[in-house]
Amino acid sequence: MSTEYSSVLAPYITGLVSTKQAVGYSYETAEFYLHDFDCYCSLHAECRSLSRELVLAWVKAKTGEIPRTHRTRISPIRELGKYMQSIGVSDTFVLTTGLSPKVERYVPHFFTSHELAAFFMACDELTPHGAMHARHLVFPVFFRLLYCCGLRTCEARKLRVEDVDLQNGQLDILRSKGCRSRRLPLSQDILELLGTYNARVSEIYPGRIHFFPTTRSECYQCSNISVVFRKIWKAAGLEDASGKKPRAYDFRHHFALSNLNRWVASGVDINSMLPYLSRYMGHSCMESTDYYLH
Repeated sequence: MSTEYSSVLAPYITGLVSTKQAVGYSYETAEFYLHDFDCYCSLHAECRSLSRELVLAWVKAKTGEIPRTHRTRISPIRELGKYMQSIGVSDTFVLTTGLSPKVERYVPHFFTSHELAAFFMACDELTPHGAMHARHLVFPVFFRLLYCCGLRTCEARKLRVEDVDLQNGQLDILRSKGCRSRRLPLSQDILELLGTYNARVSEIYPGRIHFFPTTRSECYQCSNISVVFRKIWKAAGLEDASGKKPRAYDFRHHFALSNLNRWVASGVDINSMLPYLSRYMGHSCMESTDYYLH
């Protein structure tokens, strides 16, 4: 993301974003909120520094804002204050923790066999859409990859062509959450699916950058994935499905739970297998994996 800032805090915001990106963080979501904060500062003529009054006015919860969004919005402002203090701007207010209400643990939607079959059947009925000439090819494979490999949605959509080794059957997930990378082996059926897909999309976008492209040089954004998922879910006639309203990210939860259930059914020692699952999913510790094992 390339963003221009206009307030007196612009040099510091740019410095913070550059620093985070230099150590491997994409910082896209934070940059979005920092841009909003920069616009807010520009509208307040009295803004000369990152003062306590300015920050507290910004972080006040908006009407209808859920705790999770509020926490995500104010976190970059806390980081901005810490960054400014670290480079010697002493009259900077650093936001304390604990201002946001406690975020309740999200309970994901767990897919039934019927839902999965209906969803992927609807995926396969997609057609080209507008300027996205490969849309009907992208999403049937994109969502199957989430389902079969438990990837984060951002990991899948940001995959570059060179990250997918079809000859050796492996994916390279680079600089993901926590700036961690990992290499994932692919099963034969997924490898064949990706190979067929790649050949067809390469005819539409020769020399493309991303494995799941919108154009030759661009990939889908997070909001695009959510919109398309909901449209496919509705087209599959699943609007009245029970449980939590599903998201594309729930395929990751489903992947973890399906592996656990398979081990239980086959009598495998779960404790001996969890480290492998944790590594495959890109977690830094077992506690992160436990979160998915509802």
